[in-house]
Amino acid sequence: MDTRRNFLKLAGLGGITTIATFKGAQALASCDFRQTPIQPLGPFYPKAFPIDTDVDLTKLGNRSARAKGELVIVSGVVTDDFCRPIKGAIVEIWQACHTGRYNHPSDTSENPLDPDFQYYGTMRTNERGEYFFKTIKPGAYLASETWRRPPHIHYKVSLRGYQELVTQLYFAGDSLNHHDRILQELNSDDQNKVVVSFERDLIEGESVLKGIFDITLKKA
Repeated sequence: MDTRRNFLKLAGLGGITTIATFKGAQALASCDFRQTPIQPLGPFYPKAFPIDTDVDLTKLGNRSARAKGELVIVSGVVTDDFCRPIKGAIVEIWQACHTGRYNHPSDTSENPLDPDFQYYGTMRTNERGEYFFKTIKPGAYLASETWRRPPHIHYKVSLRGYQELVTQLYFAGDSLNHHDRILQELNSDDQNKVVVSFERDLIEGESVLKGIFDITLKKA
């Protein structure tokens, strides 16, 4: 099945193709040849992958219930360091649920897990280098007694012939961004590459945050 077509059907997002293509064209026009900033893998990359790993993280398997939390649509274009779209790149994401907890044995938080959230998704980019995910805005969580991590989504992007990229997406406007030790290690230009502005929209009567996160890979 065409993953992209399946996503559009699941998410009810017929118009997202135009948005992603337009934003992708903008990225190609303004490409500065620099790789998307590298961020830590973190301790919660899945040890065991769920059976359901599709692009819709808001529904798990055959469950009828939707994951709790604010709906998010994130899409983008994966390009090489000459601004050319990369077809077939594997894009993986993983994140906490709305309570800020990961479905991982190393997360010992007392916050409840969401049984209806998928926690992990993967897809390959299409012929235009595009990818799409439907998820929820993750909750913030305590990384230590003095450090609360802002909402973020982990990414790993890979394809033979390119350097594997591990990075994180952050939500623009979140006050915790200014105090995050990992994000603040980046200079302002690199922060701008991973801090994404989301716009609110109504899709099939539901409020959704939509954002574009374009990614650049370097040749191996």
